[in-house]
Order: sequence, then C-alpha cells, then structure tokens
Amino acid sequence: MKSKLAVIFILMTVVIDSIGIGLIMPVTPDLIRELLDADLSDAALWGGALSASFAVMQFLFGATIGGMSDRFGRRPVLLVSLFVVGVDYVIMGLTQSIWIMLLGRVIGGVASATHSTANAYMADISAPDKKAANFGMIGAAFGVGFVLGPMLGGLLSEFGSRMPFYAAAVLAFSNCIFGFFVLPETVTKDKQRALDFRRLNPFGALKHVGKLPNMGPLLAMFFFHQLAFFVYPSTWTYFTLEKFSWSAREVGFSLAAFGVGVAVVQGGVIRLVLPRLGETKTVIFGFGLGVIAFSAFAFSTQGWMIYALLPIATLAMVAQPALQGIMSKMVSDDAQGELQGVLSSVGAIATIISPLMMTGLFSYFTRATAPIYAPGAPFLFAVILDLIALSVFIWALRRSA
Repeated sequence: MKSKLAVIFILMTVVIDSIGIGLIMPVTPDLIRELLDADLSDAALWGGALSASFAVMQFLFGATIGGMSDRFGRRPVLLVSLFVVGVDYVIMGLTQSIWIMLLGRVIGGVASATHSTANAYMADISAPDKKAANFGMIGAAFGVGFVLGPMLGGLLSEFGSRMPFYAAAVLAFSNCIFGFFVLPETVTKDKQRALDFRRLNPFGALKHVGKLPNMGPLLAMFFFHQLAFFVYPSTWTYFTLEKFSWSAREVGFSLAAFGVGVAVVQGGVIRLVLPRLGETKTVIFGFGLGVIAFSAFAFSTQGWMIYALLPIATLAMVAQPALQGIMSKMVSDDAQGELQGVLSSVGAIATIISPLMMTGLFSYFTRATAPIYAPGAPFLFAVILDLIALSVFIWALRRSA
C-alpha cells in the first residue's frame, strides 16, 4: 500500500508541477502589463525574460540536484523542492514589482528538480522494458496537470491576476505534507553514488554522460526538440490573444484541451504504440507529427482550427518518453538521477534560449513596423528545429548500424 501511495505522490508531484505552470499562464500577460503598464508586445518580451531566468537556474542547478539525489536520496530532494516551490508562488502572488517577480522565478528555477527527480524515482522502480511506458505515466500526469491548471487558472482569473499563484502555493505545500508521510526512499546504500564535485555542475555531468556511446547525438536531438517544444508555453497565450482575441478563460480551456490530449496519449496511447513500433520508430513517428502540427498552427486562421489540430499535436508527444526510455537504459542504476539532471540541464539551456527567441519573433512580427504580419512565425521556426532534431536522430541511427 505504501509503495502505491508513493507512486501516487510522484505522479501528484508532476501533476502539481504542471498545474502550477498552467494556473499562471492565462494571467501572466495581464500581471506583467499590470506591473509595467505595458502593451502585449512588450509584455511578451518580459514573459520571455522571466522564462529564461527560470531556465538559467535550472541549467545551473539541475545536475547538482540530480547528483545529490543519487547520493542523499530522492525523498529529501523532492520534499524540499516542493516546499521551496510553494514559497516561490507566494512571493510572485504578493509582489508589486517586476523585479521581485524575477527573483521568484530565480528561486523557482533552483527548486524545480521535482520533475527530473520524479523521473529518476520512476526509473528506480521500473524494469528496463517498462521504463518508456512508465515515463509515459509521468507525461500523462503532466498532461492531467495541464487539464486542471489552465481551467483553474482561467476560472480563478475572475478573482484577480494574483489568485492563481496562491492556489499553486497551496497545492505545492499540501503535496509536500502528503509526501512526508508516504514516500519511501529508493536510493539504497548499494545504489548510492559518492559525490564527485566534477560532476555536480552541468558541464561536468554533461561531459561524463555525453561520453557514453551514441549518447551525444541523443542529447543534441533532445536539445533541439526542447527548443521547438517551448514554442507552446512561451507563446501560446500571446499567439491566441493576438490572432483570435481570446480571453484568459478561452486560453485556459484551450490549454486544458491540450492537456487532455497529452494525458490520453502518454498515459494510454503510448502503451499501444510502443509494442507495435518500438522505441526508435515511435520517436520518428512523434517528431514527424510535431512538424505537421507546428506548420498547421502557424497558418491557422480561425480559433476552431486550434482544437482541430490538437489531436495531431498531442499524438506527437509519444516521442519524448520513448526517447527517455532509450537513454535511461544506456546508464547504470546509480546514475539515473545524474542522467535526469543532465536532461534537466539540457532542457534548461533550451528554455533559456527558446522563450527569448520565440517571444522575440512574436514581438517582431506583430509590431506595426514589421515587414509582414506573422504571429505564427515562432511555430514556423519550431518546424525548422524539429526537422534538425529528426535529422540528428536518423544520422545517429545510421552511424550505429
């Protein structure tokens, strides 16, 4: 029973992580404009800066926290991270300054090990042939959070732009208390890895993991895919506000629909796709669908088209857990946390760069002085990035053949 409760806690941790993101996405543009008295184009630039600051901290501390979870255990890392994330949301909910909000994002970035450590915990308790499917459970939990988060965020926005931040804090603190009572440790003494300070920084850990056969190309592919994927969280709200004049509630419901699709795909559909295609073909299949979805979003002209395209965009999500399953089987049991920390750091580099590029493209192509009006420009750039990632993967397959 306790082990089942522990899995529930892990999944709830990811759900709450994504609920927190989804809760604040519908109100972030309004809050930034409230703090700065700025227009939407300028708010988008600040939104990109806030996302980038969060990602810089993830990059700097992802490998450190992953390595510490290999040494000291998943339990303390997860519980402390949840507590600090709760504090982060309280700070952002109370702030009257864009600079304090920026500080909140910095704190949140340092504490954002919950997702990568949850993946490491799931790897600890999974048989090798079940890892990809179980990583899909993590993805499904993230999708469930995206269902609940935007819906709650859109509804709570009726009570002001601050209320979603307070709700996210309550969820984080509540799950921290739940985990304190139900979460056993999976890093036993025989699996503990001594701290190597050369590998407790993102560069050292990346160098070590990248030396594994064929891991380098997979990390590069993961990087380009993350660059492309972050077009969704960084520009979705601005894109739908600009192109379709959606309200915060409509944005919230569209994100919730996206989350439903992700939960269904990664929680169920992937278990049908993996046995038929295998991990390698599942990755290629998912990336191909991603290219189609990005292209179609860029040229959408009516709001209903967004919902029509969501099945394609969410089915593309089969790629990431399959890729994670391939990579997880390439490292030893005592380095699962390090691998997830490296993936967190690589993803963080992408989230430093991607929001700045995507919101920058959106801002440039929606200004009155733009050479052409193209709010979908970030999605077209995501097409190029995903094609690069797919090319790297196919090249790596041919090299290892």
